[in-house]
Order: sequence, then structure tokens, then C-alpha cells
Amino acid sequence: MKSVWVVRHVPFEGLGVFAAVLEQRGYQIRLIEAPLQALADLDAAEPDLLVMLGGPIGAFDEAAYPYVSQALRLVQQRIASGRKLLGVCLGAQLIARALGAQVKPMGVKEIGYAPLTLTDAGRQSVLAPLQGAGPVLHWHGDQFQIPAGATHLAGSQVCPHQAFSVGNAVLAVQFHPEADPRQLEAWLVGHAAELHAAGIDPCALRAQAAGVGDDLVQLNQRVFATWLDLPTEEGAA
Repeated sequence: MKSVWVVRHVPFEGLGVFAAVLEQRGYQIRLIEAPLQALADLDAAEPDLLVMLGGPIGAFDEAAYPYVSQALRLVQQRIASGRKLLGVCLGAQLIARALGAQVKPMGVKEIGYAPLTLTDAGRQSVLAPLQGAGPVLHWHGDQFQIPAGATHLAGSQVCPHQAFSVGNAVLAVQFHPEADPRQLEAWLVGHAAELHAAGIDPCALRAQAAGVGDDLVQLNQRVFATWLDLPTEEGAA
């Protein structure tokens, strides 16, 4: 049976719509609570897939939240293994840092549903179905630079660096394809302080989520499933 480790930073930001895809493919899912578990004790190469999810802190916040250093090292070790690694939001920023790229605040929050624009390479990638497909969920205030040797896949009006890949093994996305719009209420409650500080009305976000429908869920699941099926050099060895 294939295994996936899901590294979660806060309880309400989980696998979302990706869970059904993994269950259908027979993955055994192990949930790792990053702030509470000794990440340094984990063998990053062990699972068939490692997913590093998002969270409300920065990828550079190890002074305030020391576990970030362990999360970064886990990502570095996973990249070195050549096995599948997906990073979402904070997870993507940690991948960027692990590859030597800068991560820093944008000076503005990008929160809500808005469209992506794919690069030429992105339109040839697993993200291709998202071009012109409507809005996806954004929820961040930091942005990664594209690491040397990585392929820039997507941007948005507010944030030009929304996704990159390294071969078929590593996919890093700043936006939230995993987020289930039917479960956004947990995000609105969990991020209530951030929304208030940013002057964002949760009622407006709730209305946006209600308007995206099941099409976005199915599209994001298809993108994820396609990426899962891509062969890697490690997998071909």
C-alpha cells in the first residue's frame, strides 16, 4: 500500500478535496501535526508522497516558532530523496527556501477567490486545466521567489509567483487547490483575527465560496491526480 505523510500546521487547513483522490488510489494517510511532533526524528524519504500544507506563520519565522527549522530540514531531505513532494502556501514557501530562494512579505494580503494566469510552461504542465477556468482560493501575505532551476508555472494579479515545479517530483503552489469551498467556514473562524486586521469581510468570502460550485473541486482534484501519476526519476529507478 502506498503511503502519504501530510504535514499540517493548523487543524483547519488539511487535505481538503485531495483526501478523496488519495483514498481512491489506496494511499495510507498519516497526519503529522508539525508544531507538536519531533520532525527531526522523521525519515523524509520513507513515504511515497509528502504533502507540506499551509499555515498562518511565515516560512522565515523560526526565531518565533523554532519548529519551522525542522520543517525546513524535512523539506530539504525530501527534495534530496527525489520522491514526490507537494507544498501548498507555507509548504511551497518552505520548498522555495530549501532550494535557496527568498521568501518575504508582499506588503499586502491576497485573500479570496481570484483567477490564475499560467506561464507558457504552466500551460504545458499539470496546471493547464486551471488556465481560464475561473477563480481559485488565495490566502497569504508572503511570496516566494522562483528558485534557480525550477520552472515558473503561474501567477496572479497580486502575486506573480504562484507556482513552480522541479521536474515531476516537486510541485509548489502558493494558492490553495486543496481547500474545499464547502468547508471554508472553518478557515473564516480560524483566521478571524487576520481577516479583521486586513479589513476583509468574512461574509464576502463566504459568498465567493458559495459561488464557485463543485466544478472547482473536481478540477483541482483532476490536477492533483494528474500530478500524482507523473513518473519521477526515483520512481523509474
